[in-house]
Amino acid sequence: MLLYQLCFELRRNDTVSSCPNRYDSREYSGKNKSDPIPKAPHFNPMFNIDELDRAAKIVHQALPATPQIRWPRLSELFGADVWVKHENYTPVGAFKIRGALFYVSELRRNNPEIDGVIAATRGNFGQSVAFAGIRGGLRVLVVVPHGNSQEQNEAMRSLGAEVIEFGRDFQDALEHAGRLSKESGLHFINSFDFVLVQGVASYALELFRSVPELDYVYVPIGLGSGICGTILARNALGLKARIVGVVADGAPAYALSFHAGKPISTSSVDTMADGLSCRVPNPEAVDLINREVDHVVTVQDSAIMEAMRIYFSATHNVAEGAAAAPLAALFQEQKIVRGKRVALILSGCNIDRDRFASILAG
Repeated sequence: MLLYQLCFELRRNDTVSSCPNRYDSREYSGKNKSDPIPKAPHFNPMFNIDELDRAAKIVHQALPATPQIRWPRLSELFGADVWVKHENYTPVGAFKIRGALFYVSELRRNNPEIDGVIAATRGNFGQSVAFAGIRGGLRVLVVVPHGNSQEQNEAMRSLGAEVIEFGRDFQDALEHAGRLSKESGLHFINSFDFVLVQGVASYALELFRSVPELDYVYVPIGLGSGICGTILARNALGLKARIVGVVADGAPAYALSFHAGKPISTSSVDTMADGLSCRVPNPEAVDLINREVDHVVTVQDSAIMEAMRIYFSATHNVAEGAAAAPLAALFQEQKIVRGKRVALILSGCNIDRDRFASILAG
């Protein structure tokens, strides 16, 4: 881990201290199509393409590449060339499996004496750690907050994980998992780590190599591994796609951090999108996002739920709340994306049946 942190610090110190040409979409009128749209800044990537390809090779030993599909109805709705990256097609129904597979592979290679791991989760990360950890012959313990999705808890147990409930939200579960790690001797896997990000970047490599000349990529932000992986893949490939982060208005920590230029925590979160429920952002993720992301869009829960309904009617795919957030953001940015080639990261499909049925019913 120290090697990755050292590489991060060395390369970060080589970048400029400010980010020119960044703009907030709410301040861009879009009235004159000839007006230049600011380009996303580019800095030295944290991992070169060989390092990302090495991680992708390990990921692909366990799962095939997921598809990126141009859906005609979505393209028609926005007057744009709209592609969806389907991370709902992985064995656990979420992109996070990629990071866990690479992390466990590196852990087993560098620390063969470790026999168990522990992590905190609302579900997708826990399923991913369970899938990768059990596959790697490790004991897996996951901590979830009280009231967590029972279907997610059952999915983690079915994969072989031990599930403990603690606290009122993800942050409480995260802190408890850290304490349990010290007491039990289990290796703690933090929900954000650049080893995880290196594996997660494999989905962005697939997307960028399959769909050339993307203008925008909209990515949901939970704790940041997905959007950071997308940034690193874009930079390593030397592309110019503008990356846009999406958060819920009831969990605005990363939007507040983006506009403040430093990590900003909130005292609580209030969103139906579990994957966006972050109140304490990761400082390293904030640093990379603030340097490299074009802008961050905040969407309401009502818009997220409408996007879930549109995904189902237009593509017959189930999108959990966080996964539908990029589509919700696109409705707010129609003037910006018209005539552009756009990708949406459908990051996962894990939502309880009754809850999804209620949302579809409107």
